Amino acid sequence: MYHSIFILLLFLLSFFVNSSLSDPRATEAALICTNKSALSGRQTFIANFLATMDTTTPLVATQRYAAVMNGTGNTTVYTFGECMKDLLQTDCDLCFAQSKTRIQYCYPFVRAIRGGRLFMDGCYLRYDDYNFFNDTLDSQDTTVCGTQDFVGNHSVFGTNVEELVRNLSVEAPKNDNFFVGFVNKGNMTVYGLGQCWELVSRTGCERCLANAFYNISSCTPKEEGRVLNAGCYMRYSTQKFYYNSSNTVGGNNIHHGYLFAITLAATSSALALVLVVTTVVFIVRKKILKKRRERKLVGDLLATLYKSKLNFSYEILERATNFFHSSSKLGQGGSGSVYKGVLPDGRVVAVKRLFFNSVQWVDHFFNEVNLISDIHHKNLVKLLGCSITGPESLLVYEYVPNQSLHDYFSVKKNLQLLRWDVRYKIILGTAEGLAYLHEESKLRIIHRDIKLSNILLNEDFMPKIADFGLARLFPEDKTHISTAIAGTLGYMAPEYVVRGKLTEKADVYSFGVLVLEVVCGKRNNSYPENSSILQMVWNLYVADRPCEAVDPELEANFQEVEASRLLQIGLLCVQASAELRPSMPVVVKMLTHSQDIPQPTQPPFLNSSIR
Repeated sequence: MYHSIFILLLFLLSFFVNSSLSDPRATEAALICTNKSALSGRQTFIANFLATMDTTTPLVATQRYAAVMNGTGNTTVYTFGECMKDLLQTDCDLCFAQSKTRIQYCYPFVRAIRGGRLFMDGCYLRYDDYNFFNDTLDSQDTTVCGTQDFVGNHSVFGTNVEELVRNLSVEAPKNDNFFVGFVNKGNMTVYGLGQCWELVSRTGCERCLANAFYNISSCTPKEEGRVLNAGCYMRYSTQKFYYNSSNTVGGNNIHHGYLFAITLAATSSALALVLVVTTVVFIVRKKILKKRRERKLVGDLLATLYKSKLNFSYEILERATNFFHSSSKLGQGGSGSVYKGVLPDGRVVAVKRLFFNSVQWVDHFFNEVNLISDIHHKNLVKLLGCSITGPESLLVYEYVPNQSLHDYFSVKKNLQLLRWDVRYKIILGTAEGLAYLHEESKLRIIHRDIKLSNILLNEDFMPKIADFGLARLFPEDKTHISTAIAGTLGYMAPEYVVRGKLTEKADVYSFGVLVLEVVCGKRNNSYPENSSILQMVWNLYVADRPCEAVDPELEANFQEVEASRLLQIGLLCVQASAELRPSMPVVVKMLTHSQDIPQPTQPPFLNSSIR
């Protein structure tokens, strides 16, 4: 028994050591969307798409791949996801979280695109309307070459690449569909990885990688090349990008990590059996209770709406928006499009037209109607009502005329420059709104999606927090809640992305990113792949030159002391440790000079491509 515990401790120690060197390889290699779209059965297809995505995530987290099917007939959705086999589990989770967000750029909600596949350098995600799980090659396979030519002897480089990728194509099918390696000849080294997806047979893997071997040679003399096939992935590079593995060209084929796992499993088999049985019982019971709660939730929501003053006629809202004409469209978010409308009594409103009717619709509606209809604050957008009587669901809000913060930092919009005093007022107002949600309202609420596009500006440029579709009630007797990951990457706290651990400090982190964006005048996702606004501001802060981060468009029209304080507050809010981040009421005190500002510690993800 003591021997088993010792092995377990070694295993855990090696995990934590490796985690400190993590890299999720969340660089996008290619997003490929099909040209198939169909409006018939669209709502059902979207609901099935969302259901498969929800099911895929925990499977990838436990077994590193998932193959999921949901629906019947022409609304069936098939989804497959897998991480590269050398990737650490934490990095796998991070890569997959980002891929779930990115694949929505195939617009399954808006254009009803029926299929898409996303190749990250660390993971793969695909959905389609047919069973593609055993596919090896198809018409959408592609080769992606780097931009830089190799500096040196092209002939030797080409020979090394050819030898490497040939070895990968031969060895991977014999070694659990995965192999990494390098060739070092002629004073230069080239590294490579080949992997076939989990459900591809050995014969299919051989065929797929043979095709990749043939096509990737077209990339030389580029320093990097990738082949992205339906059944496999192959990459070479002059830079080492993979974790060391015993499945390496020319190396020992015994995978010591597997030997650890086998030893651990053998000494813990009795415990594992008990855990499996307990887990199965727990999952089945949880699913039954969840279905009951969903049915009750729908019934309660409908009864509440019919009796309340919140219920609008669908026909009135349809006419108010000129039948949802494109000229009335104000914008579009992750859950729906928003239109400007004028009610019969002359009130100008904003009407959100939800993309889908499903369990997600119930969740979104419950949050918007049941949570924020009863809370009132000058920095929260007011919900006026909703409609559930027509062919689609509508939410009605107060109209906020000066668009969102996102629009003022978008090159395409070309709106007026926000003065320094206006920016300070926006940051303070947003902080006050969040402080109200977290600690001052009757309900303790976590927004979960604080970002530039969810901060609207009224006629006086007073900020109003919008879009509570992802919000969560936070019980008074809980220190945190565990929930499925939702939100916008780049604004999501690391403990939430990796472990699904949600506290009000997740909103604090998002607010910190927003502060840095407003002060710097740049969006976080506008930085190169290996950088971020956190890294830029932190480096200048450490060098005692924080004001160099301030939006250059302001020229000298800002207060340096005030700018330094705001940047320091922003860095405090994005600290890697949730415990070190201040609460929003404390942030408000810092912004109003009622409390000193401590020194921040380093933000997360400074050495990764997460944005």
